[in-house]
Amino acid sequence: MPRLVSERTFLAGNIIFNYGQSTINCIVRRLSEDGATLEMQSSLGVPERFQLQLANQEILTCRVLWRSDRQVGVALGAEDLVETKIDDARGRSTDSLMRGQMLALRAALDFVPLGIVLLDANLRAQLINRAFRQMWLLPDEVANSNPSFVTLMHHGRDTLAYEIPEAELDAYVAERVRQVKAGDASPRDLRRTAGDVVRMHCTPLPDGGRMLTYTPVTDIVRTSDELKLLRDALEAVEDGVLLLDHDLNASFMNRRMRRFWDVSEQEATGHPSYASLVSRAHRASAPNLPSNELAKFPTKRVAEVRAGDHVRDLQTPDGRRIRAHCSTMSNGGRMLTYVDITDLTQKAALLETLATTDPLTGLYNRRHFLDNLDAEWSRFQRYYRSVSVLMLDIDYFKSVNDRYGHAVGDAAIKAVAAACIDGKRKSDIVGRLGGEEFAVLLPETSLSRARTVADRIRKRVRSAQIAAGDTQFGVTVSIGIAEATVSMSGIDALVGAADHALYQAKAQGRNRCIAWAPLPPASRAAE
Repeated sequence: MPRLVSERTFLAGNIIFNYGQSTINCIVRRLSEDGATLEMQSSLGVPERFQLQLANQEILTCRVLWRSDRQVGVALGAEDLVETKIDDARGRSTDSLMRGQMLALRAALDFVPLGIVLLDANLRAQLINRAFRQMWLLPDEVANSNPSFVTLMHHGRDTLAYEIPEAELDAYVAERVRQVKAGDASPRDLRRTAGDVVRMHCTPLPDGGRMLTYTPVTDIVRTSDELKLLRDALEAVEDGVLLLDHDLNASFMNRRMRRFWDVSEQEATGHPSYASLVSRAHRASAPNLPSNELAKFPTKRVAEVRAGDHVRDLQTPDGRRIRAHCSTMSNGGRMLTYVDITDLTQKAALLETLATTDPLTGLYNRRHFLDNLDAEWSRFQRYYRSVSVLMLDIDYFKSVNDRYGHAVGDAAIKAVAAACIDGKRKSDIVGRLGGEEFAVLLPETSLSRARTVADRIRKRVRSAQIAAGDTQFGVTVSIGIAEATVSMSGIDALVGAADHALYQAKAQGRNRCIAWAPLPPASRAAE
């Protein structure tokens, strides 16, 4: 048999069997004096023994040693030569099968959308799939040259693929190499200059190599970034924010809310129930809640939140006022915001005071006094409950101002106001109508009882002493008293009656109380 050279490849050939009646076209990939590798569309149908006719009409006797999907390895020549090479042929058959499986695996990995790199123990690439090459714009000539992981990292650095400041690139590359060399399996999110994000996992392999996977996670990371931004913003706001799931367990509470409930960050991660939060002592309850109702409030509060949207004012033991807004979320949970409205409440109370009180005496001003009188008049009309009014005026007040000055006059007005407050009953309302004129509203009070109150106030005013430099002096008041009657048209008539009685008291010598009485009916002409 002529000696054949192994470099002779890609020879056309025919596989002849079945006594020359069957043939299969093939290509001779490798040819030596002992064997050959043949390639065809499919190795199915190729018998264990056959004859091979080469293009130069040379016919060789062949015995199959190994086969894969499209290739067969054959021994050439006599039967005894085949037997002496049987062990070696089996080894080559096993290697070929493994090689075929590796080729199939490589082809499959090229269709995987994830970037995959297989590194050996020296961190040199044994496989780089198509997705990785496209992801990092890696040329095939570089990918097919078994580059080291350092080379791959330098390629990303040199192509400015990383969203890293240029001054930090070398340190970034060194740290990534260290992580892979150490087999650190922690996922790493790689932000690229194109704006997308790739998540890399490093998996140590039994042979000391590494498998690196690169998964596009841009949408996931952007959503995570947005959630983190939102959480950071909620952490920074001055108001308390509490998110509850559909079971009313706390899924999130910001810093202000944790401070309010005295909850640590570790406790917050345990998602405590809202019921456990509101049950904590000395936190907040309904404003001005009686002490015997405090124990029941947490249960009522949980029921309110479970019911859905509402606004509730709460009060802390130190007197702060909190306004809680509850909103129902699409997932069935609740969002509670806690706003400290203590300053607003105090300012509102101050504005209310300014709008309803006399700045000099602290008594109700004319408008607010008449509003209260109007409310009492309505009750009088509905239920016929007695209501009386006192009208007071400081006697000879002009002479006090002329003699001592307006500052001492103001002191006299304050002294009269104090005597009115001291002499009235708890339910009575005192107002300054203007100048030296005062009024007292006496709900559910008859004329006779009103006389008693009026005389008590008159005596207290008379006993009061006002300082004017080194001297002291006193003042007196005249008081008119009137009780509401069904014949009166309204509060103007009632005030007018008391005012009329006041002028009578002044006309009769001052420092006295006079009650208004309706005029007697006119005599009939026949009488």
